[in-house]
Amino acid sequence: MDGTTPARVAHFFTCDVEEWYQVVALAPWAPMDRWEGFESRVEAAVDALLQRMADAGALGTFFTVGWVAERHPAMVRRIAAAGHELASHTYDHQRITHQTPAHFRESVRRTKRILEDLAGHPCVGFRAPSFSIVRGTEWALDVLVEEGYAYDSSLFPVKRAGYGYEGGARDAHWIDRPAGRLREFPPATLALLGRTVPAAGGAYFRILPPQLVHAALAAAESRGHPGTFYIHPWEWDPGQPRLDVPLLTRIRHYAGQGGVMARLDRLFRRFRFTSFRAGAPELAGR
Repeated sequence: MDGTTPARVAHFFTCDVEEWYQVVALAPWAPMDRWEGFESRVEAAVDALLQRMADAGALGTFFTVGWVAERHPAMVRRIAAAGHELASHTYDHQRITHQTPAHFRESVRRTKRILEDLAGHPCVGFRAPSFSIVRGTEWALDVLVEEGYAYDSSLFPVKRAGYGYEGGARDAHWIDRPAGRLREFPPATLALLGRTVPAAGGAYFRILPPQLVHAALAAAESRGHPGTFYIHPWEWDPGQPRLDVPLLTRIRHYAGQGGVMARLDRLFRRFRFTSFRAGAPELAGR
């Protein structure tokens, strides 16, 4: 599982650029009206990842919260200058299931404008906070098409409390909507005991054995498709402030943070990674 043979397929590396206190699981204890009072730690974490990726020769897509980009424009420019893609993660990191279509439209329009002004390249990709485009909220895909987005990476084809697009395709595919076509890049999954289980990154990478994610990427590669991996800057920052949250939330958010960088190094040694815009021919010219 930990060999160093170069992979034939370049997988998609993605980072959801958000502050530690913007995580949906912490929302009851860190509402948006308190954000300005929390310590910012996103720049140091992102810079550490950029160095790791440069050392490994890896590219990626950075789905960035517009609120964060406004407050850290130099960081956004460093991401773009390193050759990575900037994409939208909404303006305020609110789940789609908690938004109206009008709020969502303004959020993705505003973030697109912010990132394009800072990065100097078109912002054509989107990921919903907590993969919260679920069945019944497909209207969000129409809004994305209408606002000039070319692809989405929000439909996690798993059955899980809180999110999941059960029955969705596991590999990249086109979605035809009333507003037009959108390319979908689902996070990586693994077929296990007759079920499709999440194995794309995040807590599944940070807490569970890393072989789970390695196996999901290898399985996608065996099908001739790139897999999509994701991670957040707060996941390798064990020095972040600790909120007084229930035990399960504490485990979910804080467990395993000290070992993530070593796990990323192993991932970079085994697999090749690129961004969606650089690695998906169907996005050429967008």
